[in-house]
Amino acid sequence: MDKKAAVLDLIRQRKTRHALPRAVYSDPDVYRQDLEQLWHREWIFAGHTFELEKPGQYLTLQIGDYPIAVVRGADGQVRAFHNACRHRGSKVCTESSGKVAKLVCPYHKWVFGLDGKLLFAGNMGPEFNPAEYGLKPAHCEVVNTYIYVCVADKAPDFSRFRDAVSPFVTPHNLEDCKVAFESNLVERGNWKLVFENNRECYHCDGTHPELLNSFVENLSVAGVGGGDDPELTEHWNRCEASGLPSRLVMDDDGQYRMTRIPLSANAVSYTMDGQPAVARRLDRSGEPNIGALLYFNYPSTWNHFLGDHALSFRVLPQGPNETLVTTKWLVPKDAQEGIDYDLERLTRVWIATNDQDRRLVENAQMGVNSPAYEPGPYSSIAENGVCQFVDWYCTRMAARLSD
Repeated sequence: MDKKAAVLDLIRQRKTRHALPRAVYSDPDVYRQDLEQLWHREWIFAGHTFELEKPGQYLTLQIGDYPIAVVRGADGQVRAFHNACRHRGSKVCTESSGKVAKLVCPYHKWVFGLDGKLLFAGNMGPEFNPAEYGLKPAHCEVVNTYIYVCVADKAPDFSRFRDAVSPFVTPHNLEDCKVAFESNLVERGNWKLVFENNRECYHCDGTHPELLNSFVENLSVAGVGGGDDPELTEHWNRCEASGLPSRLVMDDDGQYRMTRIPLSANAVSYTMDGQPAVARRLDRSGEPNIGALLYFNYPSTWNHFLGDHALSFRVLPQGPNETLVTTKWLVPKDAQEGIDYDLERLTRVWIATNDQDRRLVENAQMGVNSPAYEPGPYSSIAENGVCQFVDWYCTRMAARLSD
């Protein structure tokens, strides 16, 4: 049996509404197929356009095997390139972010324009044609400041996701935002365990005291409805009357989902007392309590939007048992630290929550690595969201591995 067939067989062994078999969380061959069938073929969240405000600003990320640089061109266009020099492959942009006049390979000083064209390559002789050796582009799309990159030769259609998510995010005016703080946390666990942990709050009562000052999970968060919940329906009606799309919207196969939820009583933000962390609003709805807009897009991102700030989360696998989770706290561009917001107050809840989740994921990874591990059943009450994620993963992987 070849490796693809072996991985397909493992995925097909998963029982309905049960966790995945041990090897799917830890085996290098499964990880390789995760990269080839998902991460190298799907749209991956890279960062925000306001991080690249001026020409020459760039950010870098690693999508599986592919180092990528995202650059703001002199024409204002945001482009993604494979971050590998066309000479001998050195990374051209070596920092996580920066600003340059041109892209210069540090190895042999080949010079590329901000549009990826090769401008100079010394000592290459008269027969060398620079036009043939520009940086290779990667697919790049932008929706409401969110930069998505796809490294596949042919990218999936992006328009359906754009059409679904943009009405929800547009009222939050991210174009007028900045990153107040960024956290990069390496979790020693498989990327699927990271996403599974995010997709349920079964663990919250015993783990997240800071978050539970404001966050309340409901069926809409899990992506399985919620329209029969009178409190949720009232919240949707009130927000939508103020011009804020709120009712659950979900892709046919569950890859992405947007919904707005109420927070706990008297809470309007993710702070220790539930009160705003920023003395400015992102939205202009006039509605004082908009709760939280949540959106995810598998396999790389989940997001929270509140009245005073927003949070974007990016997941990038770094190995079978290692995942980088990047969190960015987004505030109005003209908000001043120390005047309009206190950084510790703004970040305290999710810095604590992220670290608590890290420990849960790492403990789960150590447990599933045990030969004694046997997949258990998901709760029909509290784990519908994680089941939905695993269903999506198995369905997408089975279809790709069967091609």
